[in-house]
Amino acid sequence: MFYDAVKRDHGLKHDPVKALIAPRPIGWIGSKSKSGVLNLAPYSFFNAFSTHPTIVGFASEGYKDSIANIEETGAFSCSLATWDLRDQMNESSAPTDSGISEFELAGLTPVDCEMVDAPRVKESPVALECRYLKTVNFDPVDGVEVTASTVFGAVVGIHIDDSLIEDGMVDITRAQPLARLGYRDYCVVRELFQMTRPGGN
Repeated sequence: MFYDAVKRDHGLKHDPVKALIAPRPIGWIGSKSKSGVLNLAPYSFFNAFSTHPTIVGFASEGYKDSIANIEETGAFSCSLATWDLRDQMNESSAPTDSGISEFELAGLTPVDCEMVDAPRVKESPVALECRYLKTVNFDPVDGVEVTASTVFGAVVGIHIDDSLIEDGMVDITRAQPLARLGYRDYCVVRELFQMTRPGGN
């Protein structure tokens, strides 16, 4: 099939875009308001954009507490959402009032980061500590307002549970990270395969 992505005339039961652009890693973003309220939210529009310096970013469709907190304090964390923490990750996605902490709602333990003023998830085996860089808002596309904002941060500290490391390398299958697909679907990384790129890299 082919359909016009602007007209969205696919004729399917649901828009297939998120099912096609998949899997998407989940950025489990921890932040803190100026008044000290802790916030935790999973974002599936998340990825890394530079190795050194390491830069990560996430997009939010709508201006939410995560962005407001990060712009106010200049810091955030990104904890790894894993198979063992799938229910807590899902619970932390619930819409709540600004004064409610999703850490408490999901039964998770907030831990202060070492280098930035933000909380991370103690139960997660991996966490990135990030210094806020900028927020990017898009101009309208073909007259349609873009409601998503993208937040970028420089990674200044990284926590890795020692149980994930073998022979000097991270075995990510031990963490079983989650990724978002379309609809209500997720997947989990349990198997790997290797290929050598042309040129030996």
